[in-house]
Amino acid sequence: MSSIPASPTVSVHGQDSGSHAQVAPGEIAVGVVIGRTSEYFDFFVYGIASALVFPKVFFPFAEPLQATLYSFAVFALAFIARPLGTVLFLWIQSRWSRGTKLTAALFLLGTSTAGIAFLPGYEKIGAAAIVLLALFRSSQGVALGGSWDGLPSLLALNTPKHRRGWYAMLGQLGAPVGFIVAAALFSFLYSSLSNEDFYDWGWRYPFFAALAINVVALFSRLRLVVTHEYEQQLGERQLEPVPVAELFRAKGRHVFIGAFAALASYAMFHIVTIFPLSWIQLFTEQDISRFLMVQVVGGFLAIGGMLASGVIADRFGRVPTLGATALAIAVFSGFAPTLLGGGAIPQQVFMLVGFLLLGLSYGQASGAVTRNFGGRYRYTGAALTTDLAWLIGAAFAPLVALGLCAHFGLPYVGLYLLSGAVATLAALLVNRWLKQREAQG
Repeated sequence: MSSIPASPTVSVHGQDSGSHAQVAPGEIAVGVVIGRTSEYFDFFVYGIASALVFPKVFFPFAEPLQATLYSFAVFALAFIARPLGTVLFLWIQSRWSRGTKLTAALFLLGTSTAGIAFLPGYEKIGAAAIVLLALFRSSQGVALGGSWDGLPSLLALNTPKHRRGWYAMLGQLGAPVGFIVAAALFSFLYSSLSNEDFYDWGWRYPFFAALAINVVALFSRLRLVVTHEYEQQLGERQLEPVPVAELFRAKGRHVFIGAFAALASYAMFHIVTIFPLSWIQLFTEQDISRFLMVQVVGGFLAIGGMLASGVIADRFGRVPTLGATALAIAVFSGFAPTLLGGGAIPQQVFMLVGFLLLGLSYGQASGAVTRNFGGRYRYTGAALTTDLAWLIGAAFAPLVALGLCAHFGLPYVGLYLLSGAVATLAALLVNRWLKQREAQG
C-alpha cells in the first residue's frame, strides 16, 4: 500500500537479530488494514440499513420515528453481545488455536450477514422477522468480538518508537474506507432503483457484498496469523489470552480507563455517520442519495484527519493528541445543534467538520493507554477495552441522540458529544495521576 512507508524489519525484541523471526511493521499494518476494512464495511452496511431500510421493512406497523428507534435498539444488540463474543472466542483460542478462533468468528459473521440479506420482512413472516433480525445482529456482535487477532497490539510493539502514532493510525483507516464504500453503494442503489425495488430487494446487495469481502479478508488474515513467523512473534510478545477474571483482578481499572479514554471518538463515530441519516430522512426534505455522497466526502476528510493525526502524534505524543482532539470535539459540540437545525448547507458543514474531527480523534483512539497492561495482559486487555468503549460510547448513540433530539430538541446531540469529550479528558487525567503515583511509589 502506498500509504505505508518502507520500514526496517523488526525482530520480536525490537532489534535486528538473525536468531528470531522477523516481520516488518508495514507487513503487519497491511494485515490490520485488511481485517479492519472488511469488518467496518460489514458494520456500516448494517448501520446505514438500520437508519434507511429496517424501519420500513421490519417495523412497518409503527410510525416512522418509533420504527427508527426500534431499529436502533436492535442495532445496539451487537455491541452488547461483543464482549461476550470476545470471552467466548478467547476460550476457543486457548482450547484450540488462533486460526480456529478467527475462522469460526468470521464464518459466524458471514453467516449472520447472509442471514440478514435473505431475511423476509415483517409483512411476510410477521414478528418472526424481528426476532431473526435481532438474533442475526447479536451473532454479528459475538463474531466481531471473536475476530480480534492481536495484530494491532503486535504492530504497536514492533513499531519504531518515533513512528508509533503513524502506525497506530494505519489500523484505524479501515473505518472511513469501509464507510465510504458502504455509503457510496447505498447511494447508488437508492438513486438507481425505484422505492419499491430498493425496499424489496435492492438493499440486500450490500449485505451480499459484505459477505464476499469477509471471505476474502478471512483468507488474507489467516495467511498472516497462522504463519510460523507471526505465531512466534505473538507468542514471544505474550500476546495470548489470559482468564478474564484474572485480567480484571490485576488490571481492571486500566480496562475502564482505556474504554473511557476513547469515548470522545466513539461518541462522535455514530453522531456523524448513522444518526444524521435518520434525522435527514425523518425531519428534512433532503435527497438521501445526495446526503450519502456528502458523507462519502466526509469519509475522505476523515482519512485526511487520520493521516494528520499520525504525524501530530509522533510529534507531540499520542495521549496529548487524544486529549487535544477531545477538547476540539467539546468545542464542536456547542455548534452542533445550530448546524444541524440550520438547513441543508449548515447540515453539510456539520457533517464535514464532524468527519474531520472524527479522523483526528479516532486515528489515535485505539490503544493509546494499552501499555498499562504490560505484556501478559495486553492481548486480552486491548480486546475488552475496545469492546467496552464501543458499548459505552457508540452502541446507543443513534438511539439516544434521535430519541432525545426528537422529543426535546437538537441541543441534546451537542450534550451527548460533550459528555464523551469530558469522559475522555477525565480518563486521561486519571491515567496520568495513576502513572505519577506509581512512579513516586
